[in-house]
Amino acid sequence: MARTMAAVCASIQGVWTRLSGTAEKLSGSEPAARAVAAASVFSMPLAPPGPVQESIGIPHPHLSLTRRMASPDPSDDEATRAGPASAAAAVPAAGQGRSPGVARKRPRPGERRIQILQTLASMLEQPGAERVTTAALAARLEVSEAALYRHFASKAQMFEGLIDFIESSIFTLADQIVEREADGVQQARRICEAVLQFGAANPGMTRVMVGDALVLEHERLGERMNQFFDRVESQLRQCLRPAAQAAGSPAPNADAAAAASALVSFVAGRLQRYARSGFRRSPLEHLELALLRLAA
Repeated sequence: MARTMAAVCASIQGVWTRLSGTAEKLSGSEPAARAVAAASVFSMPLAPPGPVQESIGIPHPHLSLTRRMASPDPSDDEATRAGPASAAAAVPAAGQGRSPGVARKRPRPGERRIQILQTLASMLEQPGAERVTTAALAARLEVSEAALYRHFASKAQMFEGLIDFIESSIFTLADQIVEREADGVQQARRICEAVLQFGAANPGMTRVMVGDALVLEHERLGERMNQFFDRVESQLRQCLRPAAQAAGSPAPNADAAAAASALVSFVAGRLQRYARSGFRRSPLEHLELALLRLAA
């Protein structure tokens, strides 16, 4: 597990190197918004692993989306353009604690998008939380709903930003694991471990991964998460097939497919239990022993 944590940190550095310039080049398009969502968490400095609770980053709270979120800046809100009275009505507490005569700092390109995704992820962390509405999200950010739609065409696009972050994080790490581990069985175990560590560190993202947060949302979001687990299973098959061949299996493809199916079902089940327990039952319970039994 310690090696996986080190691989996580290395993967974070690699993804951030590729995506660090995206936020400055935003054109308002949906692909650009998703790129910022994936890159945003990696702008935090790395620190030694710590407890996973209250975290939205990988693999420790120092990379937390919610912890790095700045105080909402209503200068990006359309209401502020209508005049002082409208701005005060839309953001009643925004100026509290601000020194007189200090100019309000305008968010850099892409910062508001990141704040929206940070806050959405934070709201999803609440156990038993009801469906997150744009009205509730805007209220938490202390902006108008119109301000949200200046950055995302729909709430579905906001969830897609979170899904992009999940996919980028997990599959970048999976590639690192495959490069560093020579044994296919060990690769499969470490990939499963990485997915579950991500879920443990990101309760709000876990609700997206298992579909709990996507109920009543656009059906394409659920389809994307199904594709995510299909892709994880495919990666596990690729890892396990050479191991089955090396072990002299008469049907290595079938054996690898069966083992990969069992592993991805185990991972999905652990994440489901974590979400349904109100994040009390860690998906990492007895993990190494369980993976040893499933991927022998």
